[in-house]
Amino acid sequence: MLDFTSALYLGLVHASRTLEPWEQLTLGAPAVLEEPACVARTERDLAELVGCERALLARSTLHVFWDVFSALEGRRVSLFWDDGAYPVAKWGIEVMAARGVPARGFHHHSPESLARRLRSSGQGRRPVVVCDGWCPGCGELAPLDAYLRVVRAHGGLLIVDDTQAVGVLGRRQRGMAQGVGGGGSLRWHGLEGPDLVWCGSLAKALGVPMAAVAGDARWMARIEARGETRVHCSPPSVADLHAARRALLINRREGDVLRRALALRVAHFREQLRRAGLSSTGGLFPVQRMRIPLGVDSRRVHERLRRGGVRTVLQRSRCGPDVSVSFIVTTRHDTPELTHAVELLAEALHDEQHERTRHERVA
Repeated sequence: MLDFTSALYLGLVHASRTLEPWEQLTLGAPAVLEEPACVARTERDLAELVGCERALLARSTLHVFWDVFSALEGRRVSLFWDDGAYPVAKWGIEVMAARGVPARGFHHHSPESLARRLRSSGQGRRPVVVCDGWCPGCGELAPLDAYLRVVRAHGGLLIVDDTQAVGVLGRRQRGMAQGVGGGGSLRWHGLEGPDLVWCGSLAKALGVPMAAVAGDARWMARIEARGETRVHCSPPSVADLHAARRALLINRREGDVLRRALALRVAHFREQLRRAGLSSTGGLFPVQRMRIPLGVDSRRVHERLRRGGVRTVLQRSRCGPDVSVSFIVTTRHDTPELTHAVELLAEALHDEQHERTRHERVA
């Protein structure tokens, strides 16, 4: 079975034998009381990677967003979110809305829509804007530089969920399609400042099931002091922390080599699609969302592929009503596998269209 469902883009897995040993999986105390000794070093390295002054670690992005919004409580703010934002960020917004904070969405990847929302929101509240760095639905980067200009014009704060891009994108450099360093969207756009908060899971490109928030040192101090999950939940386990240390070390030593290999594999996949008369969204990002011909049921194509030995993601777009088939390409796929997958996709589409035509003739 060819598997195109894993988001371990760089192919990083962290077997127990590859990690530093530990005597104790957890300290049995919340982060506010005590954290493992390796936390501080990992936070420093991660902050440097994504281009922020300071970072704090958490078990998941759910914990991160709960704490980010907890830190806003007591301040006069209004929340605004990109309509295509990942649901976990929206859950945090919903909690704040239930506590009486005004919250409104704006059109996906539209700085103009955001500007209109901020102009009509009234005075006296600081706008806090939430978006993803890269959208797997439409396969496009968010216009973060344009969002930040709008936010700064209103004295606001921009919060970026960079789960998809960290470890894949980095500082732009000629000859490197995805940039260098793997620091994510802020590095790609060259953005920094006290009005930016970076959030993200490390569970995709870096292969570590934990998350972090990073930004201005003053904001991090406020989150550290007021974050509710830091009081009521356990911090990341020592095993997760050791895996994070290993992932950051691999990224520093050979991350750009892995990203170059990933870009070549994605390019090969897209070229095979082109030769078959097919196409996808996503550019050179590893999530390739197929453009399914009009009238063809994506669910049936997904099932035909499964029966043919190919696992794909049946993906509903957060920034549109349609459902499509997505292939997630990683460094663990070789070119013959990618070529074969496209051949099976073309065959599945042909069979589906043929069957649809036959049914129409009978009807």
